[in-house]
Amino acid sequence: MVKAVDSALFRETLGHYPTGVAVVTAVAEDGRPAGMVVGTFSSVSLDPPMVAFFPAVGSRSFEHLRTAPAFCVNVLAADQESLCRRMATGGAEKFDGVRWRPGPLGSPVLEGAVSWIECTYQDIREAGDHFIVLGLVHELAVQRSTLPLLFFQGGYGRFSPGSFIAGPDPDLIQAAQLAETIRSQVEDLSAEFAVNCGVLVKIRGDAVQVLAANRGSVAEPFPLGHRQPIIPPLGAAFLVDSPAAEVDEWLGRAPDDGLDRRDLHRARLDKVRECGYSLLAAEPRLLRHQQAALSAFELSDRLPRHERAVQQATSELAELFCPDLLPGEVYDLASIVAPVPTGPDLPPMAIRMTALPASAPAERIESWVDRLKQVAAAAGASLTAPRG
Repeated sequence: MVKAVDSALFRETLGHYPTGVAVVTAVAEDGRPAGMVVGTFSSVSLDPPMVAFFPAVGSRSFEHLRTAPAFCVNVLAADQESLCRRMATGGAEKFDGVRWRPGPLGSPVLEGAVSWIECTYQDIREAGDHFIVLGLVHELAVQRSTLPLLFFQGGYGRFSPGSFIAGPDPDLIQAAQLAETIRSQVEDLSAEFAVNCGVLVKIRGDAVQVLAANRGSVAEPFPLGHRQPIIPPLGAAFLVDSPAAEVDEWLGRAPDDGLDRRDLHRARLDKVRECGYSLLAAEPRLLRHQQAALSAFELSDRLPRHERAVQQATSELAELFCPDLLPGEVYDLASIVAPVPTGPDLPPMAIRMTALPASAPAERIESWVDRLKQVAAAAGASLTAPRG
């Protein structure tokens, strides 16, 4: 005999599991659009592609919906709570003023939804006081890459992932304070060569710009406080003194984690360790691609598929990283980065030069590098000197 379960306790317990919010829509047999809000939508099968939702047996909205030959699951965005509340009401007027277009099978696709999946009915089975509705997927698309609406413990909400603009963090606050103590050296370097200079600090898996001196002729694309994921080949300057485990973690962030690619990134890291700096050659198309991927990642609140795009775009810079400087040749560089020797008690830091003049002779670049390394070494000595 099954033990009786208190219904209020059942709702409270299951309420601790957050669910996405979707609106199932259809054009019923009377020709009117129909819709209902569900928090019980799930993928079921990949081959054949099937999804499911679970309406209550007594639902009048579903009774209307099931007269249609097809239906569409609209995954709502975090900013569509008002639409959700409207679609949760009864009556035919719930679609008044709601913007939608017909999908390939005729079902309403709601404007602004994150994604939509249009299906035909595969099966409807009764399970206790609900139906299990299986839908065979015919068409689907991501309509707007943004955060979805969530339902949790009786209220609506959204994910809160990390922002590209760094928030309060003890390590970051300490790094910003340390960077201020070397501001004059960084500003002098920026003015000396008419370039942009910034102090970067490694905060877990991100590089954060904590100080900027922009005397270059080109504006910096990212603001002070901007976070950039450290993905190979970038970030090698932070790892010159890192243990093998930390290097392996860095290598694992690349989209291609094969042995050949790992060997390439390890070789570039060894070169940075040997030379004491890194170079990134300027290839406008690849740099624009990476900056666009970073911007889309930021605007999407760091959604996983956008993170994968950043990984791929950053990985494409590998052939531009640490080129050999040949006497008599000229180069276009995107950046020069030198690590600041901070020691084990301080976060890894580096100084970066950008907005560098085009077609620079190798000899001129070497003079920039020498001066940058001098400033980085002096900054490290200043940061690690005993405080009296």
